[in-house]
Amino acid sequence: MNRIFNVGVIGCGQISEAYFRIQKYVNNICIIKCADIDDTASRQCARRYNVKPTTVEDLLGDGEIDAVLNLTNPQSHYQVTKDTLLAGKHAYSEKPMATRVKDGQELLNLATAKQLYLGNAPDTFLGAGVQKTRHLIDTGMVGDVQLGNAFFGFPGVQSFHPNPESWFQANGGGPFIDMGPYYLTALVNLLGPAKEVQGRAYTSAEDRIIGNGPKKGRKIEVESPTTYLLTIEFKNGVLIQLTLSFDVIDHQRNHIELYGTKGSIVVTDPNMFGGSVVLSASVGGSWRRFDTKNMLLGKININKHSGNINEAASNANYRGFGLSEMLYCLEHNRIHRCNGELALHVLDIIECGMAAAISKSVVAIETTCQKPAYLSEKEVGEIMK
Repeated sequence: MNRIFNVGVIGCGQISEAYFRIQKYVNNICIIKCADIDDTASRQCARRYNVKPTTVEDLLGDGEIDAVLNLTNPQSHYQVTKDTLLAGKHAYSEKPMATRVKDGQELLNLATAKQLYLGNAPDTFLGAGVQKTRHLIDTGMVGDVQLGNAFFGFPGVQSFHPNPESWFQANGGGPFIDMGPYYLTALVNLLGPAKEVQGRAYTSAEDRIIGNGPKKGRKIEVESPTTYLLTIEFKNGVLIQLTLSFDVIDHQRNHIELYGTKGSIVVTDPNMFGGSVVLSASVGGSWRRFDTKNMLLGKININKHSGNINEAASNANYRGFGLSEMLYCLEHNRIHRCNGELALHVLDIIECGMAAAISKSVVAIETTCQKPAYLSEKEVGEIMK
C-alpha cells in the first residue's frame, strides 16, 4: 500500500480539471485544498471537486499539505514554485518550470539545498505512446537513430482560450515555450540531452483577436514570434528539425518521425499519453502499427470532448501522473522522471532556441541531464489503482 500524500493546488484555471481527474487513476494522491489569486475561480474549483478553497498564503502554510501542484500561468511558475520550496513543501509545476534558465537553475539549487523534490510537466512522455517508442528504439528495432523531424502547427490559442494574452507576451509567449516542452521532453527521453541549436523565427501578424469568452472580439498585441524553424543537434550526434507554429491553419504532418540505420519510426503525439507507434524496417515496405490502448497509460479514458485544451474524444489523458510518480519515488527514495534537471535542460533548449532563431546563429546548450529511465508497465501498475 502506497502512502497517500496530501496535495494543494495553486491555480484553478482550465487545465486544473485534468489534474483533479488523476485522483481517479492513481493510489497515492489526495488533493485537499485549492487557491487562486481570483477568489471566484478557487471557490468554483472547490465546489466542483469537493475540496477546501483558501488563499495562497494559507495553503503554503498548511502543515497537512505535503506537496503543491502549481497550475498558474507560465510567467508565475517561478515565483509560486520558489514560495512552495521556501515553505518546505515538495513542488510540481505545469510547464515550463520558469521562463528564464537562470530562474529555473535557482529553483533546482533551492530544492537541492532544502532536500525537496522538484517536479515539472510535461508528464505525457511517461504515457504508453512515447514509452512504447522508447522500448522499440532501445531494443534496436530501427537501429541507431540519426535524423528526425518534429512538427507542431496550429492557428493559435486565441481562437478558443478565454484568456490567451500570456501566449503572446514577450516574456514567456509564443509556441516554443507553450508547445516546445512536450516535443523536447519526448525527444530528450528518446535521444538523450541536446548539444546546440540554430534556427529562424517568424511573426505573421502584429495582433490577434480573442475568439471565445467574455473578451471575445478584443484585439491583443503579439509581442513574441509565432513560428520557429529549428535544427537541434543532440549530444549523440542526432539531428532533429523542429517546427513550432501558431500560424498553421491545417496540415498532414506527423508529430515526430525518427530515422535510424535499420528503419523509421513515427512517434505518437507528445501532448497526449496514448496513440499508436508506427514503424517501417525496409525501403518502400509496409508500416507496422504498435497499438497502446491496452497499456495502463494508453487506455482511452476520454470519451467526449470536455472543453479542455488539446483534449479530444477517444483519447488517453493522464495528466498528473508525473506528480504521482514523483511522490512514489519520494516514498521509495528514487529519482523521479519528471525531475528538475530534465525540466531545466528543456528550458535551456527553449531559451537557446529562441536566441538562435532571433540572432540567426548557432547557440550552444550549456546544461545537460540524465536520460530518464524507461517506465515499465510493472512500475506504472504500482502507482495505478
